Amino acid sequence: EIVPTGKLRFKLFGGKYSAAIKNPLTFPSQLSTTNKTKIPMPETIFSKIIRKEISVKIVYEDDLSLAFHDLNPQAPIHVLVIPKRQIDSLDHAVADDANLLGHLQIVVQKVARILNVHESGYRVVMNCGRDGGQSVGHLHYHLLGGRTLAWPPG
Repeated sequence: EIVPTGKLRFKLFGGKYSAAIKNPLTFPSQLSTTNKTKIPMPETIFSKIIRKEISVKIVYEDDLSLAFHDLNPQAPIHVLVIPKRQIDSLDHAVADDANLLGHLQIVVQKVARILNVHESGYRVVMNCGRDGGQSVGHLHYHLLGGRTLAWPPG
């Protein structure tokens, strides 16, 4: 969740974290920053989670992906599944990302089984761009479950 606090600042996750942005339409991969191993890593809250600088409740992790409980859940089960490699949004994915995107969907399936919502059902959502509700410029899936989910959403 993003809570506006002015033209250039916002707070994430109920005010626990804040960040400044120069242009709300700028995607993180357009910014230059590096992590401790000198591999380019755009600075988003997800990059900090990947580097374990922000503590989250991890459900699943492998070399390519990370799944963790959302800090502002919208359902009894609300997990985010993210690639460890930066892709700003689905609109920024290229053909070479196909294997990673497929892997993420299998991870969503694994997480649903780990959390025991695979039989009752769950929803998978990926927001893309500002009007699509994307709040972090790092591609991610939302896995929602644990209750009956209404339709249409939004």
